[in-house]
Amino acid sequence: MCRRNPPVLVHGEGPVTTTTRVEQPVVFAGLTRTDLTMLLVVLIWGANFSIVKAALTEIPPLAFATLRFASASVLLLAFTFWREGRRALPPDRKTWWKLFWVGFVGNTLYQALFTYSLTMTTAANGSLIIATTPAWVALAAALLGIERVRGMMAAGIALAIGGVALVVAERGLSLGGNGLLGDLLMLGAALCWMIYTLGVRTLGQGLSPLAITAWTMVTGVPGMVLVSIPDWGRVPWASVSANAWLGLLYATLLALVLAYVLWNNSVRVAGSARTAIYGCAIPLVATLIAWPLLGEQPTWVQGVGGLLIVTGVLLTRRT
Repeated sequence: MCRRNPPVLVHGEGPVTTTTRVEQPVVFAGLTRTDLTMLLVVLIWGANFSIVKAALTEIPPLAFATLRFASASVLLLAFTFWREGRRALPPDRKTWWKLFWVGFVGNTLYQALFTYSLTMTTAANGSLIIATTPAWVALAAALLGIERVRGMMAAGIALAIGGVALVVAERGLSLGGNGLLGDLLMLGAALCWMIYTLGVRTLGQGLSPLAITAWTMVTGVPGMVLVSIPDWGRVPWASVSANAWLGLLYATLLALVLAYVLWNNSVRVAGSARTAIYGCAIPLVATLIAWPLLGEQPTWVQGVGGLLIVTGVLLTRRT
């Protein structure tokens, strides 16, 4: 979303910030180095839905999410201090409290809903529903009087919400039960990230987007540890396969740490308008990867719903 006071935002798993675009030389097939970097991140995040879903068949969801975020938060915070030094420290107690509540909503609640959702719904549906987050942010900002809704933005919000309604309705009519519940949990995760995004705006300019991401991950970990306590006794440590551990490693090192850093760097160079287009490709990549990896054959309803969602998100971001 191109706005006067832009937020940190997520496309399923990664932050988006707004800066001035810097032109770069073409390095391959008409693409710049930043274009290639963003394509890599889209591939990483798109594959993450299937990889996490597969790993969750062996590791309980809240235990998986806690292991993942506790490890990633330490690594990302260390990288932030290496890059920014003391500038990465929150300036006052008020900022600390904001980081704690934003981290609780944006990481503890979001990750609990996101991870549990993937045990019930398809990777394709999950990626499509979470992709509507920018539209929910735009709608909430309008309702709270933060921004005015203009024609194109209103159309984008309506299209995105219509698309997710179509995707969720198909699950309810065809599968019901856990499939529908999984879709609704993922919708809850998108709404949590909406609150996170608006909450980040209250932090002002005292911290960089990278520092905000790192600290909100750190402050979200204690809550995740508490809510995951029932899961720890259900982890079959001796029988967890190497593939499941590799899935956890992928979801931690690549989908969180590496992808967050690469995406933030790309946005700083290319600007949010350009990266938004790449971000909207994540559901497509997730769907195409889930097809051979998980046997989730796409449906025409997902295709139509996905088209509505991507079109709607692009309209809200271009306004």
